[in-house]
Amino acid sequence: MRYFPLEPGWASTLHGTEDGKRLVEHVVVTDRTKVIQGITTTVVRDVIRHRGVLVEKTDDWYAADDRGTVWYFGEKTAEYDEHGDVISTKGSWEAGVDGAVAGIIMPADPRPTDAYRQEYYKGEAEDQGWVVERGISLRVPYGRVDHAVRTFEWSRTEPDVMVGKLFAPGLGIVLEYTLAGGNETLELVRVSEPAS
Repeated sequence: MRYFPLEPGWASTLHGTEDGKRLVEHVVVTDRTKVIQGITTTVVRDVIRHRGVLVEKTDDWYAADDRGTVWYFGEKTAEYDEHGDVISTKGSWEAGVDGAVAGIIMPADPRPTDAYRQEYYKGEAEDQGWVVERGISLRVPYGRVDHAVRTFEWSRTEPDVMVGKLFAPGLGIVLEYTLAGGNETLELVRVSEPAS
């Protein structure tokens, strides 16, 4: 879990743009759990807003194994219009339901050439990841980060889209950007640590 924090109370804020819209993404590791296929997963709430208006809200379900690999067991997601009405729940899935299978969101010790399926729900959620670089230092609005890992992600449901992500120890995603098929960029601005 070095590159993917799952401690309840941990939160991050990322700022960015997509199609000229300014976005604010707030990710919170909640103290809620959900049992999926006999595994107790942690509920992570991910909310995206544009000018204070809700754009997307997702509850993701993650669990780490004994080695520290973080598994992805599904998500309940919704997109909203400017009036706050749900316009789509496409991409929602749960491992064990209707043929959906859990995947890996972050290996315990990510190394270049590691490739893994992140999620599988045929025709809806088929994301895959590939570790391409590690040991990266970079600066984002949050500050300087070191020992970051770069991944590329793509999906069979959107074959023309590829996304790059950089994960830093103890911080999770510090930079996300579209390599092909779009123009989204998000950078880490703030982190809130759990109360001790």
